Amino acid sequence: MNEPRVALVEVRDLRVHYGAARGLGERRGGSIKAVDGITFSIRRGETLGLVGESGCGKSSAGRAILQLVRPTSGEVLFDGTRLTILRDRDLRPLRQRMQIIFQDPHASLNPRMKVGEIIAEPLAIHRLISPNERRARVRDLLETVGLNPNHANHYPHEFSGGQRQRIGIARALAAQPEFIVCDEPISALDVSVQAQIVNLLQDLQERYGLTYLFIAHDLAMVRHVSDRVAVMYLGKLCELADRQRLYAQPSHPYTQALLSAIPIADPALERARRRIILQGDVPSPSSPPSGCRFVTRCPLAMPLCAEQEPEWREIDRGHWVACHLSSPPDDAAKGHEAAQR
Repeated sequence: MNEPRVALVEVRDLRVHYGAARGLGERRGGSIKAVDGITFSIRRGETLGLVGESGCGKSSAGRAILQLVRPTSGEVLFDGTRLTILRDRDLRPLRQRMQIIFQDPHASLNPRMKVGEIIAEPLAIHRLISPNERRARVRDLLETVGLNPNHANHYPHEFSGGQRQRIGIARALAAQPEFIVCDEPISALDVSVQAQIVNLLQDLQERYGLTYLFIAHDLAMVRHVSDRVAVMYLGKLCELADRQRLYAQPSHPYTQALLSAIPIADPALERARRRIILQGDVPSPSSPPSGCRFVTRCPLAMPLCAEQEPEWREIDRGHWVACHLSSPPDDAAKGHEAAQR
């Protein structure tokens, strides 16, 4: 039997609140609760998929883990080191072990720098190898991501979107990291190119033993690439489980609604299944509803849901849910009784 993998990244009650302006020229007041108390871990060598609607806080969570955005509160541990208490200069030695692939491959590359300079930049910043060795390293990286090594002297605008994303991947690999946040790395690409980039990321993970946080809103793609999947809504985690368990037995009403929207290739099955259509709009993260964040759109909402925030708890081995209707087997009767009050 294989030994359980140890957590490389641990996130504990992480919160990221941004200041919000009331209007033009007015004093700042309130805050946008982009991430509002999430807890999970990422095991060494796995891919954790993080899904949810646009604006739910996925990207803010990824950036806060890397300390590109400093959390308002909570803890992030990387290989046992508490990143949230470190100063910038103390974080620097750890940054080469953590990298990010951005969503927009055009905006994330400096148009005034040649491709070779872009890829070599992490090597220069962290002073990992000499300038002469960098040129050879850049050629190797370009070849690794499927690009012509002779194109190192070209500029980003000379490449297609998919090729630019490969350049971003090569830059992320340059410092030989252990953990990479993939922040919607395929959403800005043509559908025909998306599968190529995903296959490349999987090949690189297998070759170098990488650990991924894969942020996306395409549930079908997340199912293909992830070992476990976490579902996020309005700054909170709704559910986290093994990929097969989550897609076969979703427990949270929001997860069920998301999965019901995925098309099925079989016409008979597609006609027979029940679609869950959510009513209303996502509330503002600056004034989220009391109790459960999903209460205003949940088709199963009870009075308790508006009064009390559901506990983030493990209802089965490795299956975490934040819902009053989801309880561990021993607590099912108690949960049903509480729901009736």
